[in-house]
Amino acid sequence: MRRPEIEQFVDEVVSHDGFSRKTVVTLLAEAQPQQKILEAMSRPLEKTAPWWEYRERFMTPERIERGAQFWLDHRLTLERIAVQYQVPPEYLVAIIGVETDYGRNTGPYRALDALATLAFDYPPRQKFFRSELEEFLILTRENRLDPLTVKGSYAGALGVPQFMPSQYRRYAVDAAGNDKRRDLWNDWDDILASVANYLHEYGWTPGGPVLSETSLDPDPSFQIEPHNLELDATVGSLGARGVKIDAEVPADTPVLLISAEQRDGPAYRVGFHNFYVITRYNRSARYAMTVHDLATAVAARVRGMQP
Repeated sequence: MRRPEIEQFVDEVVSHDGFSRKTVVTLLAEAQPQQKILEAMSRPLEKTAPWWEYRERFMTPERIERGAQFWLDHRLTLERIAVQYQVPPEYLVAIIGVETDYGRNTGPYRALDALATLAFDYPPRQKFFRSELEEFLILTRENRLDPLTVKGSYAGALGVPQFMPSQYRRYAVDAAGNDKRRDLWNDWDDILASVANYLHEYGWTPGGPVLSETSLDPDPSFQIEPHNLELDATVGSLGARGVKIDAEVPADTPVLLISAEQRDGPAYRVGFHNFYVITRYNRSARYAMTVHDLATAVAARVRGMQP
């Protein structure tokens, strides 16, 4: 605890959040730095794998089948929440399918270890993770969680939806409205309502398009900024550059041109406003494309399973 940045963090938490100094110091003394977490942060799959390889990790027959069965098992809850929040059920299913394989893998790391490691030993994003560590301490107090036993991802994401602590506090929903604990590990009503609330709060447009295939004529002479997630083009402006979009939408519809490289070479897709909303969940175009593709495949599988 002799590190100045940790002592400053303790001072801030005690001053801002009403914790006793002894409580915060005792908890941080229990945090174990994890070198594996630092290594994982340097090579996230959605930024290192090409699109076709990233997609293959998630678009397996087994995951599609599990998603369809999950939908059928939770049909009434999904239908109610989809109506309440105006978000299609397949996207709720797909997000938790990509995040944790429908709750099968919510993360092996103690959240305290992950967040403390990143808050004090990962300079590129230390400000963000110190804020999330503070939010985690508040969350455990609010939800009566044991901060020494809560587990999550290597980045400190929690529960089936993999919310960061600040997202948990802001977007998680107590669906039944009876205890305000918002259980994102075990209560499927809370889990699905929280994912729907997240997308709703970021402006999901009911009935709006998400993603479209394209064809290019002639071959493109432009470059795509791979990290850009802004809707900085329109259907018309892309059409003027030879990008043909497979969707019946007005020419002034805002869109994002996305690189979707295949094994045999370049390919492109176009994301709409609802695609942008999915990237607010995870700021990766590859992630959002996978959510869309899994949602589409699961919905088709459910239709095929019905009599």
